[in-house]
Amino acid sequence: MTQTAAPTMRKPRRNWRGWMFVGPFLFFFAIVFVAPLLYAIYLSFFQPKMVWGVSQGEQFIGFDNYIKLFTDPNFWSGVIGVGLFLLIQVPIMLIISMYLALAIDSGRLWGSSFFRVSVFLPYAIPAVVATLMWGFMYGTRYGVMSEVNNLFGTSIDFFSPSLIWVGIGNIVTWEFIGYNMLIFYSALKTIPGSLYEAAAIDGASEWNIIRAIKLPAIRGSMMIAMIFSVIGSFQLFNEPNVLQQMAGNTITTYFTPNFYAFHLAFEANNPSYSATLAIVMGVITVAVAYIVQLWGAKGGVK
Repeated sequence: MTQTAAPTMRKPRRNWRGWMFVGPFLFFFAIVFVAPLLYAIYLSFFQPKMVWGVSQGEQFIGFDNYIKLFTDPNFWSGVIGVGLFLLIQVPIMLIISMYLALAIDSGRLWGSSFFRVSVFLPYAIPAVVATLMWGFMYGTRYGVMSEVNNLFGTSIDFFSPSLIWVGIGNIVTWEFIGYNMLIFYSALKTIPGSLYEAAAIDGASEWNIIRAIKLPAIRGSMMIAMIFSVIGSFQLFNEPNVLQQMAGNTITTYFTPNFYAFHLAFEANNPSYSATLAIVMGVITVAVAYIVQLWGAKGGVK
């Protein structure tokens, strides 16, 4: 009796075809994101070596830049400024955007298509152009505010230290209110019409429909808009950069963290300290955005 050999299991060949699709993305992701991030981290451990006022390369200093940053009053002044701006401006902007989306979705607004495009139009205007436009309107000697002050005998100055953040908040709200409105409106359009029919049969009022159907439907989009707004607030740069030429000494070089990083890198010739600031602000932004996400997941946005 002959004994047959057991069939050998062939090891399946590894299929590399999937890397043909994800490979290009991973390559460019590493080039434009991972590599600059690693270089910024590397740069943060050095500082320019100056000899008789002339740069002689970089010298390793360890964590000295981080220690210096956490005791830098200019850095914390900028962080506190954008933090207060975030707490006040973001809720106002999102609430207005939500009410506009609800108004358009109600079907009772005359010319809703034109209104929707008109509200979204400021988002299509570049931030620099929008800031210049509002800056000229804020002018107390040549703009709209000059005429208003002359007409009513007031002395409102949006370039003053007490109102500069109000002026910037107005610009940012005007720019992004239409963008957030479309996010909410898109979420409202996904609600099945059968829910409205059932609510009408039950005799629900318009307010009950908004509270029980529409607001829960936009909860997820509200969280997305809030996280984007948090990130955008910490990245505030264009508006103060443009208004600095009009507001004089009101907007300092450390007005916002990003503005301070720009000043350190290109005006103070200290890219290492600027990289340290950028890394710390990135960590702070991610932490705050994650806290907001956890707060929303636990029912913070209803």
